Amino acid sequence: MDFASAAPSAVKSIKQRDLLNTWLRLYAREQITPAISEYQPARLEDELSDLIYYTVDTSTPTPRLTIQSEGTRISRAYGHTGKGVLLDEYIGPRLAPFVMPVYYQCVACGLPVYTVSDVDDVYGRTVAYERLLLPFLANGRISHIVASLKTFCEDGGFEITNLMRGNDAAPRPKLRAVIDRDLFHRAPGRIASADVVEFADQDGIATEIVELN
Repeated sequence: MDFASAAPSAVKSIKQRDLLNTWLRLYAREQITPAISEYQPARLEDELSDLIYYTVDTSTPTPRLTIQSEGTRISRAYGHTGKGVLLDEYIGPRLAPFVMPVYYQCVACGLPVYTVSDVDDVYGRTVAYERLLLPFLANGRISHIVASLKTFCEDGGFEITNLMRGNDAAPRPKLRAVIDRDLFHRAPGRIASADVVEFADQDGIATEIVELN
């Protein structure tokens, strides 16, 4: 499975972008995947219904991901809850070839992975399924992944119940990307350290250049 190289701007959802920006602020300190204990996005409670937390076991040749928590909307999309279950067992053999390589890529590169696929609800309406995976480190290995899963239908309403299992049609990938460019986050309206600022007089003539440290 091929993955494109992307910047954070590839993420469409504003809420997913907020989750990503929190991860980027932690990553930017030392250019290292952060620990899960450090990850505390603002208004996290508002997003819990669309989040899934996984633990990652990398002691085997193929990483094993176990579901630790599951949002209520996602449970409806898959038809049942999956806490404590291995991800590949939870999604089943039909979806595993489309889903598991995305998670394996996130573990392998230690960077956010973003995908968009089209799926059909039980009434045949096309629904965009947007997945953002954020990796976290412990003892030099990827130990956790947090997945934000969003659904959107251009036609308006859709049926989320059994969205991922309601028909035999496979997901239709639109984008698979590793977010590996512009890995920083600068708060709006602030000047970062070491930026060069040029001051001008009333005639527009530059009079002083100051480097902020």
